[in-house]
Amino acid sequence: MFPEYRELITSLKGNDHHFTRLFDQHNALDQKIKNMEDGIEMATNVEIETLKREKLQLKDELYAILKKASAA
Repeated sequence: MFPEYRELITSLKGNDHHFTRLFDQHNALDQKIKNMEDGIEMATNVEIETLKREKLQLKDELYAILKKASAA
């Protein structure tokens, strides 16, 4: 996710607890969605789509933080 910001992500994960929490939530949702799609966890299509929307919202928040931090 966001390879162009790899160094900034590493820096923020070490210094910004809010960013780290969002980043970890995004990764956890990503894994949960993969497990559901692979049949490891049971879920309806509606549940999967809801989680995908949540994941996208987190990604948007992370991107906004990255853009702001890169401009600083």
